[in-house]
Amino acid sequence: MLVVRFVLVLLCVALVCSEISRLTDQWMAWKSQHNKSYRNTREERHRRAVWEQNLLEILKHNEETAVGLHTFTLGLNQLSDMTADEVNPLMNGLLEEDFPDINVTFSPPSHDHLTVPSRVNWTERGMVSPVQNQGPCGSCWAFSAVGALEGQMKRRTGALVPLSPQNLLDCSVSLGNRGCKGGYLSRAFLYIIQNKGIDSNTFYPYEHKEGVCRYSVTGRAGYCSGFRILPPHNEGALQYAVANIGPVSVGINARPASFHRYRGGIYSDPKCSSGLVNHAVLVVGYGSENGQDYWLVKNSWGTAWGEKGFIRMARNKNMCGISRFAIYPTISSEPI
Repeated sequence: MLVVRFVLVLLCVALVCSEISRLTDQWMAWKSQHNKSYRNTREERHRRAVWEQNLLEILKHNEETAVGLHTFTLGLNQLSDMTADEVNPLMNGLLEEDFPDINVTFSPPSHDHLTVPSRVNWTERGMVSPVQNQGPCGSCWAFSAVGALEGQMKRRTGALVPLSPQNLLDCSVSLGNRGCKGGYLSRAFLYIIQNKGIDSNTFYPYEHKEGVCRYSVTGRAGYCSGFRILPPHNEGALQYAVANIGPVSVGINARPASFHRYRGGIYSDPKCSSGLVNHAVLVVGYGSENGQDYWLVKNSWGTAWGEKGFIRMARNKNMCGISRFAIYPTISSEPI
């Protein structure tokens, strides 16, 4: 009997060691994939503990998804060594607009005349530039704004030219934007209007931090003459605008850990409140899958996040407040 118990103990120890070794291999592979390094051993131990806890929660969620309890899966990405409380102030920099209803500047046709296709995907029509990674800077507002303008410039000129979020980050401070500490979508467009242009991303590349304004008309690749604000909490108006205008900038609530860990599927989390928004993204289409309506949304957290940088969010539920504030730029004529 003692021999049997001893063998069982050895077997258990071997299994635990094997699991620890497997987890260590996974941790090392993850660090390598995302170019992670830490200041010292203590910091690495802490980050690994956070990473392991996130991994456990991801596995639990995905097991529940497999039996039909959720419509989306989670996965590891570059944010997986941080808690939700750390991610939110670092990555979510949209400052919420304070526009009363009287300032709404876009109205779709009446319901009787509102006809839209069942599916739209502007990425398939060459109106959406490649996904970028904003990094540890609350510059989502700048990425969302340039994404909406890129689509309108493509419609006007026939060419898709990635525009410079760094230009907005550095140069729109005088209008109340705060660089990596956040900004307003409307004031991003207002800067472009008053400045009579914005540089291309090639001419004025992104640096993951604030810098000195160095806009040059030599690098100008985009411009706009105004912007339109959609009526709040109206997904019908948002659908009409996306179908007929192009990609639209929106604010969403990106506080939940499930959003940070999103891997694929149609994101629908009842814990994602529609009461506040803190992150700017770009709605680039919509559709339905297995009877579930969704918005196709471009994020600025790199291609390792979500569905190669995109997320499909539940539609007609005002998921995460996606229709709380929506805006797009307009172009009437080239500024002189």
